[in-house]
Amino acid sequence: MSALRKGGRTRRRRANRTPVARRPAERSGGTAGQFSGAADRSGGVADRSGGAAVRFGGIGDEAAPDLAGQLDALEQLGWHELELRTVDGVWIADLPVRQVTALARTLRRRGVRVCGIASRVGNWASDITGDHRREDLELDALALRAAVLGTTRIRVMSYPNGTGLPEPEWRRRVLARLRGVAAGAHRGGRLALHENCAGWAGSSAEKALDLIASVDSPGLRLLHDTGNGIAYGYDGFDLLRRTAGHVDHVHVKDAVGSGPDTRYVLPGAGDARLAESLRLLTARGWRGVWSLEPHLATRPHEGLAADGRTDSGFVAAGRALTALVEREVLPHSPGWRLVPGGLALDLPASRPASRPVSRPVGTDVGAAREEAVSDAR
Repeated sequence: MSALRKGGRTRRRRANRTPVARRPAERSGGTAGQFSGAADRSGGVADRSGGAAVRFGGIGDEAAPDLAGQLDALEQLGWHELELRTVDGVWIADLPVRQVTALARTLRRRGVRVCGIASRVGNWASDITGDHRREDLELDALALRAAVLGTTRIRVMSYPNGTGLPEPEWRRRVLARLRGVAAGAHRGGRLALHENCAGWAGSSAEKALDLIASVDSPGLRLLHDTGNGIAYGYDGFDLLRRTAGHVDHVHVKDAVGSGPDTRYVLPGAGDARLAESLRLLTARGWRGVWSLEPHLATRPHEGLAADGRTDSGFVAAGRALTALVEREVLPHSPGWRLVPGGLALDLPASRPASRPVSRPVGTDVGAAREEAVSDAR
């Protein structure tokens, strides 16, 4: 087969020419066990976690205000997952794109992956009756910055009710707002993660499940903070037990006291039932990032931040988390083991398929399936 070229010469075409498919960008998992969820783009960062199913990381500004200090803390712990909230005291959404691009290059060079970024959408400084146009601009800014940083996860909350709206109206407005947030995230290939913190759905399993069911979008899942229940007056372990199937990301903290008298402590030294929560996740075969947010020096809602000149406690908290996992989680979690940067899950080898067993007519299918699963074990 031929075609005329310019000047009258013929050009031969290859028959049966098959275009080469573009290879999609590799994605690393952050899904919860058997439940599917959006996954982070690796952004070219090599996986240095030894194939960990659970990867340890942390919110950088809990360790230091500047990126160098944040990366130094991760390096001391041997971790490679960084969650970004602020750098040099500036929220990620407000950083110039040029600076974010330079930051991304530094992270790639250091072998560190961004496991999520924080927004101010619905957080403790907002109100459900406020003007959300500024938040919409923030979400647009974060969409670009997330792409540069190679992540898909953006943390949101569900709005305090400082003006005292009746609860049904508060709920209606939150659901309407987060439907739009989730739809925008899904269209852009991102994931909005709702944290159990300030806001309508922050302190109740019923409301968190209502939020997920009512928004009904693949662009919204849950971020579970293990220590927030102490400050907000609920049992965090019970909340996780009832919502774990929708949890895509975990913040690790521990605390004692309650309400305004809450005091944050090293992981395992508080009353947040942290070890029970981590055992629950390993028992479910959960996969993703346990992101350290110890709040020992940095508590944004109180105006407190690590100054980079004193010990933030982040590294000590990371070591306490590892010790807690070794002491109180792994002995109760068959198949799990520590690896550099996290935990690996060794699945049992499959047994050779046995000869099918004939069953009488009318055998319960559910019972047969359970028996088959038992045989495979």
